[in-house]
Amino acid sequence: MVIRGSVFNRSWMFLMVSAITLALFQAPARPAAAAAAAPRFESPGKYQASSILPPQLLSGPHHRVRDAVVSYGYMHHFVVDSDFGVFEVTGHMALRKLVREIGAIAQLREVKKSDAYLQGLKHAASQPIEFGANLLTDPVDTVSGIPKGVARLFGNVKTGLTTTAGPGEDSKVEQALAVSSNKRMLASKLGVDVYSSNSVLQKELNSLAWATAMGSLSLSVALAPVGGPAVAAVSVTRVSQQLTDLLRDYPPQRLREINQQKLEAMGVAPGLASQFLDHQAYTATHDTVIVQSLETLSGARGRDLFIQQALTADDEESANFFMQIAETLRGYHSKVSPIKDISAFGPLVFARAASGVALIPLPLDAAIWTERASQRVPAAVSAYKAANPGAKKFEVWIIGTASKMAREELAKLGGQVSERIEKRVEFVF
Repeated sequence: MVIRGSVFNRSWMFLMVSAITLALFQAPARPAAAAAAAPRFESPGKYQASSILPPQLLSGPHHRVRDAVVSYGYMHHFVVDSDFGVFEVTGHMALRKLVREIGAIAQLREVKKSDAYLQGLKHAASQPIEFGANLLTDPVDTVSGIPKGVARLFGNVKTGLTTTAGPGEDSKVEQALAVSSNKRMLASKLGVDVYSSNSVLQKELNSLAWATAMGSLSLSVALAPVGGPAVAAVSVTRVSQQLTDLLRDYPPQRLREINQQKLEAMGVAPGLASQFLDHQAYTATHDTVIVQSLETLSGARGRDLFIQQALTADDEESANFFMQIAETLRGYHSKVSPIKDISAFGPLVFARAASGVALIPLPLDAAIWTERASQRVPAAVSAYKAANPGAKKFEVWIIGTASKMAREELAKLGGQVSERIEKRVEFVF
């Protein structure tokens, strides 16, 4: 079984949710008698995948989502059977990403069956390896791309290099750079995240990147059969293409420098920018998508407050949540009304638009009105109104759907819900 998450081989990882959304949407347990007398609230339930997913996500040539879907009041948890193992993901967007990755794994496996790959592998195996003695037998550990802190993809390779300069150091660095660069090229061509936590994908990318970097197999030959409907389960947008190109062209260290410079140009203090970019919950992909999204909000005040709020992430799911908030802000800014300032009250992010409407980005699969939501959401909205006396209208944007009760209660606060915003926002992965 392959478990997707920030830590592998922990099947309970999907239960860890962001502090923000947990505080909002998970209701505390109460005695039955008290619950009977209390106002109406909703509780998380179970869903059928066939009733909530589009056909291309529900099943494909190499995967099928199990029909029983558990909801924790804000996100759905999916179990996916595939030709390459069982995967578990939390969130509709995470499922979309996984389906694309499964298609990429299938294509990489096909490439590895070719005569060109086998000959390249044979040639590479005969070459002296300047770093990572276990590269061939266990490539995931050598060029894993599984991010931990600042030292991500190339950093993992670099740990295999000697710390003192020697006659072979230049060749070691060249080999490491070649594998890293080829891996990014492959991931970009396939439309997948090179920093994904999917260990199966990582191993396939690493194997082919190694064969092209050290063998007789050219990258152009390896890339020739890659692409097509199996990977394009979700269409690639202009924004996502621009960002994947950036991830393809620059190694993590350079991306970090670029992101640091952009954050400081937005008014984020250098220390806060470094703290965010060093945060272990975020990959180079998370960092880059968030920074690029915030950069599009030209002139908006309070972008540093969003970065401060993003520091509360503690795992992959919550990092995805903040990344999708940033993408939602970008989408609203470009397609509805320019964002003028960003603030945070309690667990909610508010973005005041030029139209006077305040956007509340909540990239949830399902919004329901729990007891905790009834306590936290009105309090946050009241605090925002107190700080912004003219604020009356709110737009709440969610990825999935909101229950009838949630829509009614939000309407009482002046909020109008926009559902299925992935049709309006260009999410990268």
